[in-house]
Amino acid sequence: MAKVTNRYVTIKTNIDGSPEESHFELKATVLALSLEQGSEDVIVKILYVSIDPGQINRMKTYSSSQRAVNVSSAIHPGGVIDAYGVGKVMASGNPEFEKGDLVAGFFIWGEYSVIKPGEMLRKLDPMGFPLSYHVGILGISPGLTAYAGFFQVCKPKKGEKVFVSAASGAVGHMVGQYAKLFGCYVVGCAGTKEKVTLLKEKLGFDDAFNYKEQTDLKSALESYFPDGIDIYFDNVGGEMQEAAVYRMNPFGRVVVCGVISEYTQTGRQAAPNMVDVIYKRITIQGFLGCADYLELIPEFVSRTSEYLRAGKIQPVEDISDGVESIPSAFVNLFLGKNVGKSIVRIAEEE
Repeated sequence: MAKVTNRYVTIKTNIDGSPEESHFELKATVLALSLEQGSEDVIVKILYVSIDPGQINRMKTYSSSQRAVNVSSAIHPGGVIDAYGVGKVMASGNPEFEKGDLVAGFFIWGEYSVIKPGEMLRKLDPMGFPLSYHVGILGISPGLTAYAGFFQVCKPKKGEKVFVSAASGAVGHMVGQYAKLFGCYVVGCAGTKEKVTLLKEKLGFDDAFNYKEQTDLKSALESYFPDGIDIYFDNVGGEMQEAAVYRMNPFGRVVVCGVISEYTQTGRQAAPNMVDVIYKRITIQGFLGCADYLELIPEFVSRTSEYLRAGKIQPVEDISDGVESIPSAFVNLFLGKNVGKSIVRIAEEE
């Protein structure tokens, strides 16, 4: 019976502020690469795994999100941390999967994962693309999240003016490109000069600015949107959301994908002026791409893969190597050090 050492990442303690590498621990256990007769489990060797800032809410002592939906349930110290990823089947008791199949699903932050019946797992056709694309641009987050958030939740019209915060991040860089391809005017904000250059010169945004150089966000948005904002795709919350709502046009839509500026903060946060929301008849809607729009996966993959092959959309990946790099990759999300989608390559495909 073949056995392997399975290294995986856990939290040592709940994280109620900014995450640090010391909050995490690398553990190991022995895993048999075989299944008992009658088992329907699937053992997967993890190749790539997603690193997402929203996971911090699951690691807190308490967050209201932990009771809202199963995918945001609490992670307790010492417990495994699950995330979307790509892997290869090593053993299967499920007749739908065979040894050697490439698969996508929710795996642990580790080297191997045992998938129980009913847990998300699907066969993966790479379609000639790198496997990392199926975690990022063709994966659930950011790919499906950006696609569904823009087309289904924003409900765009050609020619509308779109503002994207954290625009060089995992979801933001894709939303901006979808919006441009659809025929919108798009401005993004980011936290460094290099990221702003990326948005304008590689990703095709009409304009972009460094929010750290702005002393008055409302005035900044007025200069970039003299005719107002129709759609605000919010990835940060806080003061940026407050300023964007101030600049929204009547019947504008604010789609809240993430609020990374608020994940590690305590106390009262900046909030939009609700008088503006009422009298401008603004719609504010949150959503979860990983829970609300899974039925769109075939449509999303088909459309986005066509854009990729035609060179109309550019993936931006930030890849780290090895399970031991997971804590630093996660911490870097909150330090603004990542560009594009943060992914950890756990192992090379053999």
